[in-house]
Formats: sequence, C-alpha cells, structure tokens
Amino acid sequence: MEKQFLKPRKDRKPVHYFCGNSLGLQPIKARHYVNEVLNDWAEMAVDGHFYAQNRWFDYHKLLNPSLARMVGANQSEVVPMGTLTGNLHLLMVSFYKPTGKRTKVLMEASAFPSDQYLVESQVRFHGLDPDEHIIEVQPRSGERILRHEDILKAIKDAGDTLALVLFPGIQYLTGQLFDMPSIIKAGHQEGAMVGLDLAHATGNIPLHLNHWKADFAAWCNYKYMNGGPGAIAGIFVHQDHAQNADLHRFAGWYGYDEETRFLMQKGFRPILGAQGWQLSNENIISMAALRASLELFDQVPLDWLEEHRKELNTHLQEVISKFPDLDIITPSARGAQLSISVNGGKGKPLFQHLQKANILGDWREPDVIRLTPAPMYNTHHEIDMIEGALRSFFS
Repeated sequence: MEKQFLKPRKDRKPVHYFCGNSLGLQPIKARHYVNEVLNDWAEMAVDGHFYAQNRWFDYHKLLNPSLARMVGANQSEVVPMGTLTGNLHLLMVSFYKPTGKRTKVLMEASAFPSDQYLVESQVRFHGLDPDEHIIEVQPRSGERILRHEDILKAIKDAGDTLALVLFPGIQYLTGQLFDMPSIIKAGHQEGAMVGLDLAHATGNIPLHLNHWKADFAAWCNYKYMNGGPGAIAGIFVHQDHAQNADLHRFAGWYGYDEETRFLMQKGFRPILGAQGWQLSNENIISMAALRASLELFDQVPLDWLEEHRKELNTHLQEVISKFPDLDIITPSARGAQLSISVNGGKGKPLFQHLQKANILGDWREPDVIRLTPAPMYNTHHEIDMIEGALRSFFS
C-alpha cells in the first residue's frame, strides 16, 4: 500500500516520514481526482453542480460510505464538512445545553489548545464562568499519563452537575489511547451527553461510534486520513439524535431538506441525519483529495490495518528500548504514535540529528519527540533506519 503514496524527498534523497500524526502523505490518485474537479469547473462552470462527472451538489455522498466504515457508523450518521474546531462548536450548540445545576463540561486538562478555547468560549456564550463550570481531569502529581480510574471518578463526582463530557480518543502529545466506551458509558450514567474529538484516532485505531453510543464526534481528515493540508473534516451524530429534526442547532442552507432546498423557503427543515448539520457548499476540491485516500482505505481490511499498525509500533518500541537515554512516554494503550523523552537535555539535538538523517518526526516542547509509523505507508525498513540514526547519535 505504501507505493500508493507520494513520499517527500530532500536533496534528492527519500525522507523517512514519521509525522502522520500531524499531516498524512499525499495519495498518488489525489491529483487525478482534484484535476477532475478542476476540469469540470473549467468546462462547465456553475453547471458542474449538477452535470459534472461526479456532480458537486451531493459530492459528499461519495465519501459517506467510507467515512462510516472508518468510524463504525451508519452512513446517515456521518458527513464530511467544515473544520474540526468549527464542527465541534456547531455540535456543542446542539449537545451542550446547560440548565439548572447541570451546567458543567468535563474534559482533560491538557487538551489540544483549540479544544480548550472552544469549550471556554462556549461556556462564556451561555453566561457562565469557565473557572466554575469546566472540570479538567489531569494526571497525578509527577505523572504524565491520565489514569482511567481518575477519569471515571471525575465523571461520577460531577454527577448531576454534568452537562457534557468532551474527550479525545487519543491524547495528542502523549499518544495515550483513552477507553472511549467506558467514558461514554460513565457519562451517560450520570445523565450527561458525551462527545469525542477524534483528530488523532480516525484512521489510526478501530472505532465503533454507533455501537458505543457516542452522542457526537468530530475529526479532521489531514492526519491519518491523508486528506491534505487543512482538509475538509467530518462529523458523527448518533442516530438517536440525528433523526430528530427539532434538535437545536445553528442551521445553514446545505443542511436544508434536499428535495425542497431550491424553493428558497423560510423555516429551516433539516435533512434527517448528520447531513442536517451542514451549513454551506463544502469544498469540492478538498473532498476530491480525501476521496483518493478513502478509496485506499476501502482496499484494506480494517483488521489488517490494526494488525500492521501494532507490528510497526512494536518494532519501533523495541528499537527505542535499546537506548537507555530514551524514555517512551506513550502507555501500552496507544495508536500508531510513540512519544519519546530524551534524558540529559539531548532532546532537541537528537531531533535535529534525525532530521539530518532524513527521518522526519516532530518536536514538542519541552522534551518530546513524536514518531508515528502509519500503517498505510510506513515500513519496517524505515524503522531500521531510525535505529541506525540513533546508534550514530549515541555512539
């Protein structure tokens, strides 16, 4: 499968790319599908909405079956749209409805900044003080990893003050995989809604959103999903909510009933399903690039994807464990990513050494190197290259 992706080069030499946790590689066929849209635009202009080879009016429907498969959902529960943070804002409008003493949002203390900002602003939007109405779960003193029992205890302790649990599937810095089914169940037991930020999970680990009964989820498609920089994102709304036309939301024209959309009538009538959260015409060029990646995912069994990910990750773990100055932060519950700290203040020099060896991961202050062997395009040979670069640095 790795031959279906374009790998970067530096000084005419191949780059061993381990940064899929930040931006996935370009599928070879992405250029074909993007050019198809560009050609239709050139030749048809506005008529491309209905007469293009794959008409733009409902281009998103080409992607829905594949997206549903990747997140474990029914096709009506997913749609490609918007951006990750924008989508989470839209979903919180529907699923964060503080009333009475049930006003609090529970999240991890070290969430990616966008999630922190969006929750803070949503709480303020309702006239509430974030310091009083956001519960942040953090690792114990001297630890980097959140203990699962501490998450469940925080949910239980919040009890009937809890309106929403918003948690990631995988922690962006440490690579920790959270027990999403248990978190969802615990939140529901306390009467709260539960939503997931799957930016680092979709395309990385098995997901079963419908079965788990997550109320909603959102993800970007430019990391493991290889949709391109700033790619169109995606949402999931569970069928228990998605079929409810009366659910409060911020509405837009593209979420309006398709059969009567062009009558331009007042009074919002949503499409039943996740498509009813769409706002405006989506970026067709971005969807075309994502389509190329989804077709590749469709060609591999999901259990193969999972097994290959584990094999590559285990290989990388074995390599890292050979060097006493390297500590693996990521716990055994993980996806493809390994986060590594380097002893003795050697982190930044090591990262720069790897770059010179054409091994590209990424650096996070103050001491973390993230290396991610993505099963769709990384190989065991490339992990051997990491071992060689480490030996030359520590020798």
